[in-house]
Amino acid sequence: MKYMNASKVLPEKLIVEIQKYIQGETLYIPKQETEYRKWGTSSGGRRLLDLRNTDIRNSFISGNSIQQLAEEYYLSPETIKKIVYSHKK
Repeated sequence: MKYMNASKVLPEKLIVEIQKYIQGETLYIPKQETEYRKWGTSSGGRRLLDLRNTDIRNSFISGNSIQQLAEEYYLSPETIKKIVYSHKK
């Protein structure tokens, strides 16, 4: 998050109005909801986790135990259970 001086980007009337509520402090203005992206969509992290989870489900269906999968993927047995028993496919 970068810092920006309000007097350089906002009209004077708006600054005066904002100063009625807050002065001399940092104010975070969130993006509009339409601008949000889901976690990992930019970096590809979400896609990698989805692929890993699909592999885990397929291995479980093929007969690997929860404990085997936990050791192979370095995850807790509880996390493996959440992955294999979830309804995402």
